[in-house]
This record gives sequence, C-alpha cells and structure tokens, in this order.
Amino acid sequence: MDTFDAIYARRAVKHFDPEHRLSAEETQKLLEATIQSPTSFNIQHWRFVVVSDPALRAEIRAAGNDQAQITDASMLVLCTADVKAWEKSPGRYWVNAPQEVADLLVGWMGPFHEGDDQLQRDEAMRSIGIAMQTLMLSATAMGYQSCPMIGFDRDAVSKLVGLPGDHVCGPLVAIGKGTKDSWPKPGQLPLDEVVIENRFA
Repeated sequence: MDTFDAIYARRAVKHFDPEHRLSAEETQKLLEATIQSPTSFNIQHWRFVVVSDPALRAEIRAAGNDQAQITDASMLVLCTADVKAWEKSPGRYWVNAPQEVADLLVGWMGPFHEGDDQLQRDEAMRSIGIAMQTLMLSATAMGYQSCPMIGFDRDAVSKLVGLPGDHVCGPLVAIGKGTKDSWPKPGQLPLDEVVIENRFA
C-alpha cells in the first residue's frame, strides 16, 4: 500500500474478529518495521510488551473500562519506554557508526539527559508516540486495522505486566481484523488553524 494511502486509511477500529490470529511472520514484520522509528540519540528506549496470554488480557480489559478490543484483537501491544536507557551502555546505540561520530554522540548523551527527569520522560513519551504511528501505519499497509488506547488504569496495567520502576507506561495498541467500519472521520481542523508560519501572532 502507498504510504499516503495508509496514512489516510488508518482509523481507530473498535471491533475485531476474536478468532483471527496474526502469523508469527506477520507479528515479526510489524515489530521489525516499528523499531525503524527514529529516537533522539538513537536510544531506542521503547519497550513493547506484546500481551499474548488470554488471562492477562482479561485482567487488562478489567482495568481498561471493559474495552472489547483488548481481548478480541489479534495482537495487543503495551508501549512502554526505559527512561534511563541513555545511561545503560550507550555505546551500543552507535556501534555501527564511524568512531568519531560514536564518540561525539555517546559523549554528549549523558550531559544532555543527566539531572533532567522531565526531559528524560518527555523523550521517552515522544519516542513511544513515533513508534506507535509506525506500528499502526505498518498494520494498515498489511491490510489490518488498529486502535490506540489510553482509557485504562495505568498503575494497574503497569503492575500486571511488571513494569520496572525506571520505565514509563504509554498507550496500548490493538491490531487485528476489524469487523465493523470505524465511524466517519469526525472532522479535521483546517490547516490555517493548526499551521503557524514563523511565529504566533
């Protein structure tokens, strides 16, 4: 599917065929595409919890306002990120770069992040958002539907998946074979309302 077609076709679908399964190859293809997403300093601090255990999915659904897509979708991914990834063997993020580039970026990574908890969290959440869009567009290109979700108890779900203390919990993404069309697009704001040239008035 053409990239622009996938962008316009992607919608948040709420109803999935609970009998449909993604193949292992399809799952691998989706995840491999997702990790092509950019991250600041190439930190790649996203951590994707692929929830395949039906019992765990049922518990997450209970903590997620009983949203059916949590249990019915073929694939459920909890998007999380390690906010301290910048200090965990940072040289590995630049292992294939020219040495002078690796030395520069790895040397800058610590001073840039150290002592700024807000920046660390912001970068983690930005990276999650970019990766989520890659995941959903990849699913669309493969002929599947998706649904990003924030309507769940983050603390409860974090506990259910054993989220480490130095990680943040982002949204869930459900992927599968939709059984109902999404609602018509509710309306996009015009460009002249959302695009500012040079500076705000």
